Amino acid sequence: MSDKQTSENAVDYKATLNLPGTEFAMKANLAVREAKWLEEWYADNIYQQIRASRIGKKKYILHDGPPYANGSLHLGHVVNKVLKDIIVKSRTLDGMDAPYVPGWDCHGLPIELKVEEKVGKVGVKVDASTFRKACREYAYTQVELQKKDFIRMGVFGDWDNPYLTMNFKQEADIVRALGEIAKAGHIEPGLKPVNWCMDCGSSLAEAEVEYEDKKSDAIDVGFGVVSLTDLSEKIGLTVTHPTDIVIWTTTPWTLPANQAVALHAEIDYQLVEVQSERGTQNLILAKDLVESACERYKLENPKVLADFVGAKLENLQLQHPLITDRQVPVILGEHVIATSGTGAVHTAPGHGVDDYKVGLSYNLKVENPVGGNGVYLPTSPLFAGEHIYKANPKIIETLSSIGKLWAHLPIKHSYPHCWRHKTPIIFRATPQWFISMDANGLRQDALNAIENDIGFVPDWGKNRIKSMIEGRPDWCISRQRTWGVPIPFFVHKDTNELHPRTPELIEEVAKLIEKEGIDGWYNREAKEFIGDDAEQYNAVRDTLDVWFDSGTTHYAVLRERAELEDPADLYLEGSDQHRGWFQSSLLTSIAIHKRAPYKALLTHGFTVDEKGRKLSKSLGNFIPLEDIIKQLGADGLRLYVASSDYRYEIAASNEIFSRVSDSYRRIRNTLRFLLANLNGFKPSTDALPVDQLIALDQYILQRAADVQKTIQQAYEDMNFHVVTNALTNFCINDLGGFYLDIIKDRQYTTKADSAARHSAQTALYHLVQAFVRWMSPILSFTAQEAWPLIPEQTEKYVFTANWYDIPVASNSNLISEADWQTLIEVKSAVNKQIEVARNVKLIGSNLSAKVELWANADLQKVLNQLGDELRFVLITSQAIVYDYAEQGEVTDIEGLRVKVSVAEGEKCARCWHVLPDVNTHLEHPGLCSRCIINLPTGQGEERKYA
Repeated sequence: MSDKQTSENAVDYKATLNLPGTEFAMKANLAVREAKWLEEWYADNIYQQIRASRIGKKKYILHDGPPYANGSLHLGHVVNKVLKDIIVKSRTLDGMDAPYVPGWDCHGLPIELKVEEKVGKVGVKVDASTFRKACREYAYTQVELQKKDFIRMGVFGDWDNPYLTMNFKQEADIVRALGEIAKAGHIEPGLKPVNWCMDCGSSLAEAEVEYEDKKSDAIDVGFGVVSLTDLSEKIGLTVTHPTDIVIWTTTPWTLPANQAVALHAEIDYQLVEVQSERGTQNLILAKDLVESACERYKLENPKVLADFVGAKLENLQLQHPLITDRQVPVILGEHVIATSGTGAVHTAPGHGVDDYKVGLSYNLKVENPVGGNGVYLPTSPLFAGEHIYKANPKIIETLSSIGKLWAHLPIKHSYPHCWRHKTPIIFRATPQWFISMDANGLRQDALNAIENDIGFVPDWGKNRIKSMIEGRPDWCISRQRTWGVPIPFFVHKDTNELHPRTPELIEEVAKLIEKEGIDGWYNREAKEFIGDDAEQYNAVRDTLDVWFDSGTTHYAVLRERAELEDPADLYLEGSDQHRGWFQSSLLTSIAIHKRAPYKALLTHGFTVDEKGRKLSKSLGNFIPLEDIIKQLGADGLRLYVASSDYRYEIAASNEIFSRVSDSYRRIRNTLRFLLANLNGFKPSTDALPVDQLIALDQYILQRAADVQKTIQQAYEDMNFHVVTNALTNFCINDLGGFYLDIIKDRQYTTKADSAARHSAQTALYHLVQAFVRWMSPILSFTAQEAWPLIPEQTEKYVFTANWYDIPVASNSNLISEADWQTLIEVKSAVNKQIEVARNVKLIGSNLSAKVELWANADLQKVLNQLGDELRFVLITSQAIVYDYAEQGEVTDIEGLRVKVSVAEGEKCARCWHVLPDVNTHLEHPGLCSRCIINLPTGQGEERKYA
């Protein structure tokens, strides 16, 4: 038949094709539409519907660590909240009851500073009660702003009823927790050195301290031996020249508080004779440091007079270099080292933790001559009224003038800073309240829990928090602030003992706070609580460390809310919380309950740029959250979080976001294909039993079941990057690179109601049911958009569904999964040769190709199972298999050669295959025999394999 005849007699066979239904195609502009969906979901009480679907099920409790109610959200907040949301949603998919109660930390200094900017300082422009009210109002505004952004990210939770540490009931329960810890014997007052910020005017928690470089005056100072006779007796050598034990320090301002010089009992020391501008003198230095010290002092040829260990000099009296009427002893301490400095440590128990500890064993005085503003007190023996940093050069000058300054060298070193003000802190002994780490076994109980009772993700979190607990000092829980939960203790004016009715008083105050908030305590006099005893007792007016507030949420939230449980299954925060919330929660729970408040800890890294630098506006690498959402939508941002290996730092950049967009489009387009090709399919009437499916459809369901096992396990293990990898690889390799291309011909060209087409649609139906569930914890918006488009969907929300039970064929008479893997490899090898033929213009599309394969016996056995359907798997018009011979082109597969040539015949107007039988049927010009039987009037084709 000629082309002219074909044209004249042409029929519109396109109308007989089963093209995908465009009415089911998912719309674009997802980012614009997400906010609208959220309004609809929350108007429909979606969170309550999820909770109702899990009534009576096993609980899974992820307890939310409270962000601070101040400032806009950044990418780090998003990482944290999205990880939590993915876990909660995946546990819900598991069939568990996984409530999520978000919370906020609402007291403390940052809020005070913001409010001071608006209303002024307490006692200057405003009274304390008015100030606290302003703080509460400000915190509420910040909570609402942050809440809005968290909801925008698709994070589901009880947003209408979050926990706030400033809620009256929670403030009362924080006080009750304090009472429980005191009852257990862990609370004690003390004059101990604490981290003190001169700008805050308050002590700081360990978690509120960060280390930055600081330039300091490093000085070597001589403490003169008072009695050379005593020294001579101790070392067994007659000493005749003036002798100094030399200390090295970077805090000259602490010298007025010095009470001793510490040596190590077992370190070797030397008495060396030196010639200085002051004449012949002796120095006592650690043996290993004599050379470096003398170089620093510009002294040549020191003469060694004696060797001895530090223990020999214990209790030797030294003259304080600045205070003429003070002599200090030589003491022994394990903290002394001989790797730097001089091997002798200036000891001021009022200004250092190690100094304080060693001072206890020698009954040294804890003296603190420095006020909270960094100014020497009027009672200071030196420099009264001077700021410590202004006094530093005067101290150095004085030491030099009296011949006790052996060296002065400014150095840059790592030094503790306030995390709020970014200014150096000082160690300063003040009357404070402490949770003792050792008095009642708290430290050891916490270490036992870490070792035996807590799971860690990743594993290194265990050693991190363990080492911090091992080395931490007693926890200073008192603060000298206005906006905070009170420490409602009454202390005897003479004995410093707590009132004997403390437990009952704690409960009285707590009940009052439940009604009136913390002002219920602050606005009342002691007499209203303890009557006439108020003459002998003082009411403590300190506030609690905010880490105590958040650290007792296991007591005030998990224990108090019916939908939650204590202990929680999981606490999840950034790696900084090993020294913050993780630790404060552990210590308070151990103190109250003798157990941890969590069964497992998950730690994620911080967000950084591609160079590993912290994201900040000053570096110019900060990416505003709203810009990311405009670019990616919330789902794209959620995919970014899930795709990152959170165990390490999480890199962020526009290039990375672009790659995430590509991955998202791949997943979305796959989903669109699955849904579009279910147009007109009714599972209740059209679905086939899985054992009756065509072999290729059975195979893809088996593959999907295998992938689902990987995904379910990855969700359980909280390895979300494994989930995204499995999801995208299934899209790219199994579906996009293999299955979906092959079934297009069957979907579009077979008879609409044929078993061959229904077989593919049955597989697609099962695939999309599983696929939407796989993605729903991560791509929540996209999953719910697709969910109602699944044919005959009765459940309203994917978020109330369980995992889908993917059916797998039981019959084994078709192609095995291993053989399908071989066929996939053969298809890949053939595609490479087709691409070569296309590049040299031998062929156009795949369907214009004829493929000849020379295969060894094992490969032939696999290929011949398909028979004529091999061409559908290879997506070519013709495919012929021969016994292996050195014909065609060598491939990557051993025992396989391939030749690609132009297919023989004409192109079918309907299926576009090039076949010899096209135009051989007069009544159907332009069609192949297969298309004729697939017309609506035909009997339809039967297929078994592809």
